[in-house]
Amino acid sequence: MCGIAGIMNLTEPTAIDPQIVRRMADSITHRGPDEDGYFFRPGLALANRRLSIVGLHDGKQPIANEDGSVSVVFNGELFDYPEAKAQLQAKGHVFRTHCDTELIPHLYEEHGDGVFEKLRGQFAIALWDERKQQLLLARDRFGICPLYWSQQGNLLLFASEIKALLASGLVPAKPDVRGINHVFTFFATPGPVTCFEGVNCLLPGRYLRIPGPTSGRMDRIEERVYWEIDFPDAGQEEWRDFRRFGDNSGSPVIDEFDAVMKRAVERRLRADVPVVSYLSGGVDSSVVVAMACTQRRSEGKGPIPTFTIAVQDPTLNEKSEAAEVARHVGAESIMVDCGRDEVLKTYPELIRAAEAPVIDTACAALLMLARKVHEMGYKVALTGEGADEWLAGYPWYKIQRLLGVLDIIPGVPLSGLARRAYLRLTGAPKVSWNAARKVQEAIGGTNAWLNVYGLFGSSRSRFYSAGMWERLGDHLPWADLKLNVERAKKWHPLNRSLYIGARVQLPGLLLASKGDRVAMNSSVETRYPFLDEEVFDFLAKLHPIWKMRGLRDKLILRYLADRYVPRSIAWRRKVMFRAPLDGFHSTTLPTFVDELLSPDSLKKSEYFDPALVTRWRSEFRTMREGSNQRTMVEMGLVGVIATQLWHHTFMGGGLMGSH
Repeated sequence: MCGIAGIMNLTEPTAIDPQIVRRMADSITHRGPDEDGYFFRPGLALANRRLSIVGLHDGKQPIANEDGSVSVVFNGELFDYPEAKAQLQAKGHVFRTHCDTELIPHLYEEHGDGVFEKLRGQFAIALWDERKQQLLLARDRFGICPLYWSQQGNLLLFASEIKALLASGLVPAKPDVRGINHVFTFFATPGPVTCFEGVNCLLPGRYLRIPGPTSGRMDRIEERVYWEIDFPDAGQEEWRDFRRFGDNSGSPVIDEFDAVMKRAVERRLRADVPVVSYLSGGVDSSVVVAMACTQRRSEGKGPIPTFTIAVQDPTLNEKSEAAEVARHVGAESIMVDCGRDEVLKTYPELIRAAEAPVIDTACAALLMLARKVHEMGYKVALTGEGADEWLAGYPWYKIQRLLGVLDIIPGVPLSGLARRAYLRLTGAPKVSWNAARKVQEAIGGTNAWLNVYGLFGSSRSRFYSAGMWERLGDHLPWADLKLNVERAKKWHPLNRSLYIGARVQLPGLLLASKGDRVAMNSSVETRYPFLDEEVFDFLAKLHPIWKMRGLRDKLILRYLADRYVPRSIAWRRKVMFRAPLDGFHSTTLPTFVDELLSPDSLKKSEYFDPALVTRWRSEFRTMREGSNQRTMVEMGLVGVIATQLWHHTFMGGGLMGSH
């Protein structure tokens, strides 16, 4: 992984100040501490900060084709590099490096704008076509690598992180309350809206086509879709030889899934530096580790080291399960302790890294985990993200299935009534039928994610100020997502829910504040076998019963896991990886928490009502420990703290003392 940045003048080929571009690149040195590279043309400047993983000695960017007519800066990895390189060489293309980046200009020569459909891996790319005088900016299918852009007058700026845009001095740091509303709806920022006014997040599977400076046009930035998540129409999924009753472990479908996953893991072990893995003790990361160790042994190598967060709260700790898996596969197990104090101390750094309010405290734990990986001299870590998204691994899928039983009478929305009654029991403010209908229309119908987002979204009514509501107007976060609603209506209901998880939770949280941003903060690249293109294609076509039978989630993965890890791990129920929340509400808080929640600070930022914040800081302590109502209020308060901290960090300070 690396970091990229650049500026284009959209109307005239005047020189870009090199110092501005260098400031942008320097601000993301953590993404690429090994070397930097620059590319200048009249009206255009590209920059790269490189984390050397493949082609260590000759991969300096930008990289061009044979005649220099196509130049590229690139963040990511193309995992089919050896095979794709051989195919291109057979067609007469000449390679000068041993770096996967060089695939891109040659593939562009073959396929033009269709190049992105041919890439296999994780990437954010800026490609300049000298002949066409055209810039292309693209992002991978699932949103693993970030890419932000902003138009300021006749200038277009882009970068891997927002802080690089701000470092240019050309993009002002102003809050976009729509982005904050996303955080308090989805506890994520899935894009294209960000928390910064005028800053856009390029969506997964899309690219921008931008005419060069000589065109004299600043109104022709085109956003195009080259790939999007899709499932078969309902009733067209593949059952294959699924047995409704009994054991499916010997099915050829499991054999095929085994082969697909092996290839995905093998490809992500390719590197010119050592590769390690995160290990939580859950089935997802355990399968990845076990398969990686099996692959390594087949190559005559030892097992890969594993890194695990040891949460000090015994109700959240998965240390023993992770250690069991490590022993089973013979891997070294490295534990990183994380408790309330560590989460609190890490949060300011987390917010700087994420560039958005972060409510999920587990992100702080993962920041610490990546820091440990870096301290021990490693650059690449495998993780298990993606399995829950493709295989219905979250508890709200089970809730949705139970609620669906109520809809046995056509035209009588009993599940909707039950959902509303439950929200009222948890103390959530009442939502009108009209508001609920607008949300469902925006996403194509009822959805498992509405259960959790509806519950958490009540935090807005608990904490927003009158001024915040006025600034938001009739803003509907769901409408920002650019969902393919008409296509989604044709899918099985479970696949519609998987779609929302893959569009919102995956790029907005797991691959951002819990993935790229906390890992690259310590110069660590994370790789995701479950986000392999072949893995997704295989699982997407299967009937949902292979994913969830009754209330048993991730069914096909559990059958596969039986072949690699102890049965107690393979069939262990889903445990959400969480770090302690209550550290933000203890009696021994760091000074910054009280300062950020003081009436004066809340009035300065204008997002939250000081009286409501004071009220709920007191009242939640009277709620039953472990209740959904208390958990949601606690999460809401963390959201208030995180938003205040984000504002203080990026909007010029002024909300707390000398911090």
